[in-house]
Amino acid sequence: MDKHANDHAITRDDLHGTTPEPTYGGVLSFMRRKYTKDLDGVDVAVLGVPFDTATTNRSGARLGPRAIRSASTVMAWERPYGMEFDPFDKLAVVDVGDAHFDFGRPEKVPDEIEAQAYEIISSGPALLALGGDHFISYPLLKAHVKKHGGPVSLLHFDAHTDTWADAGDRVDHGTMFWWAAKQGLVDPATSVQIGIRTRNPDTLGFNIIDAPQVHAQSTEATVAAIREHLGDRPVYLTFDIDCLDPSYAPGTGTPVCGGLTSHQAMSILRGLRGIDVIGMDVVEVAPAYDVGEITALAATHLAMEMLYLYANRPTR
Repeated sequence: MDKHANDHAITRDDLHGTTPEPTYGGVLSFMRRKYTKDLDGVDVAVLGVPFDTATTNRSGARLGPRAIRSASTVMAWERPYGMEFDPFDKLAVVDVGDAHFDFGRPEKVPDEIEAQAYEIISSGPALLALGGDHFISYPLLKAHVKKHGGPVSLLHFDAHTDTWADAGDRVDHGTMFWWAAKQGLVDPATSVQIGIRTRNPDTLGFNIIDAPQVHAQSTEATVAAIREHLGDRPVYLTFDIDCLDPSYAPGTGTPVCGGLTSHQAMSILRGLRGIDVIGMDVVEVAPAYDVGEITALAATHLAMEMLYLYANRPTR
């Protein structure tokens, strides 16, 4: 492929490497990776999950995957600053498009997301999912536990714990980690939630490093505490963009003041090199409330930090 050609999302032959393309044009995919359903030789598949009917406040995260792909063109011409290597030099990454489900049958959506995620990861690649509201992490977790066994450790960045009790079977982005803990998908004792700044009287035993604590201590102290909780266990990483302060991420459904800066979040993730990441998602980008695409751009940077973590994972 001519490295100066356009439309790398469809013209790319080599799944590795970073090649320049005008940021203002061309066919969209996440970071200009090849758009394909062929998973042969693929290390990581990027899947959009445009679902937002589980949100409790402002809807619109169904447009998050499209917004993140668009914002990612700003970054796709070179490796992110400060990384020791380009993740795309080590990882064959493709964009497999969006999960498909019938929005008119919401009760069936969780199973459809789980089935499509499992179809991908059972073929070999790891999964980086772009939300969508945070409920999507629940069927994604189920798919990963089905493949890897469980419980896994949850590394969860958020303004909310999402562990509010649910006596029924609600499709709700505030209850899914309550279900994940109760069903043995995740182990709260070896999991950690970062950036929390809303009250929930029952933490279910999750380890919490809340936003005031992150602000009061060094990044190194936060990273050390996270590592202590996670150990060498398999980790599912989920990042709700409302973990960031609304000044850094206004485009989200349930913003809460006092959150992390984008620099803090990226530095924490960068500091966690070597943890055993098995799956990843970044969720709750709602572009209708964004300003200058800064929320979608932050999500892209965080997604790249996740790929860097995956590229630095221990050899299995």
